[in-house]
Formats: sequence, C-alpha cells, structure tokens
Amino acid sequence: MKGYRVELPVFNGPLDLLLHLIEREELDITAVSLVQVTGQYLEQVRQLGDEQLEGLIDFISIGARLLLIKSRALLPRPPALPGDEVEEEDPTEALLRQLRAYKRFKTAAQWLDGRQRRGLRTYLRVAPPPQLEGHLDLTGVDVNTLLGALHAVLARTEVRESALSVAQPRTLTIEDQLRRLRARLGRGRAFLFSDVLVNPHDRTEIAVTLLALLELIKRREAQASQSYLFGPIEVAAAAAEPEAAAPAE
Repeated sequence: MKGYRVELPVFNGPLDLLLHLIEREELDITAVSLVQVTGQYLEQVRQLGDEQLEGLIDFISIGARLLLIKSRALLPRPPALPGDEVEEEDPTEALLRQLRAYKRFKTAAQWLDGRQRRGLRTYLRVAPPPQLEGHLDLTGVDVNTLLGALHAVLARTEVRESALSVAQPRTLTIEDQLRRLRARLGRGRAFLFSDVLVNPHDRTEIAVTLLALLELIKRREAQASQSYLFGPIEVAAAAAEPEAAAPAE
C-alpha cells in the first residue's frame, strides 16, 4: 500500500499537533511532557471534527497511545508473572523516538525553506580537489609553442579590455546555443565543444554554451567526455535507451 500524507487545516499529521502542544507549554520531549499534554491533544482532536475520517484515524491512534502512557504513569503496574519473558517495546519510548525524529526533520525543512526563500541555492563541494602534478613538463615545447601561447594570452586580454570599456547588451542566449548544439548533434558525428564556439576567447559565449550543453545532458539528448583534466570536451548524441520488453501474455 502506498504511503499517504495527512493534511488538516492546522496541522500536518498527529506528530505535528503533539509537537506543537509540547513546544507551546515550553516542555522538553520527555514522558512527563506526553502525560501533561494528553488532555490538550484529545481536545484538539475533538475540535477537528469527523469530516475527514481517514485523516483522523492517525490522530486517534496517537491519542490512544497517549492515554496508555498516561494510565501507566498514574497507575501502578501489575507484577510480572512467571513466563512473561517476551518484552514488547515500551510505547513511551517508541513515541518519543518518533517525536524527536519528526522534530529533527521539521527543523531541517524549516532551515532549507528559509535558505530557499532567501535565494541561497548553493551547494558545497564535497569531493576532494584534483591532485595535480607539481612539476612543469616542457617536453616537446619550443619557441613556436611559447609564441603561440603568448598570442593566445594577449588575445584574451584584448577581448577582456574591450568588454570592460564598453557595456554591450547580451545578444547570445541559451536557446540559441541549444539550437546550435542540436544542429551539430543531428549530423550524427561527435565534435569538440570548442567547435561550436564562434569566439573561443569570449567568456560569455563559453558560459552560455556550457549551460546549454548541460541542459541537453540533463534531457539525455547529449553526452560529453573529457579524456584528461582541462582537456578538450568531446560531445556526441546520447545513446537511445532500450525499450522495455512487452510482458509475456
């Protein structure tokens, strides 16, 4: 049977009502607090009415457990009889464990909701940083290689300086790059990410195109691979998922 969520006009489930009563009385979550708020809980259940009978079943179940806990606290327990070796879980401890777990999840949900409302949609990096080699390998590097690297650095500097001097409206959109990437994927051949860029030194174009590529990967229309760290990114159409086999008649 699938789980369902109980929502009433004031409280989302019986544990929410019970926690509210305990916090309203400024009590700790203990067996004493359960005994003290039993009457208030049952009164709240009576005020909820019987229009939502299925939802009230859970509230009544918790109310019955509270009555059992209160009766055990007020009345002496009968002596244990010989042969009663099977010990059932104490209903007080079981309800306290449920209530503490519910409070932890509710507190976490309120904290996440607060961050969502403030726009703090950030994610911490939990993976360790990549281990980079500490030495510089100049194998195969000559004067022409260094000259080409210098020209590339100067080209990026010129683009950055011109962008800072004149503020220009953004003309490139993710939708444009999505169409460009889909057109390349439609040819059926893999290609490099840099092949889609009109100006490989334009940081805005690189960022917008990368976002478009990530969107296609998310939609399972494309896949990307990189043979080594900071290496060229190869893009190809995503492999079609195998169709589910028809059930045998």
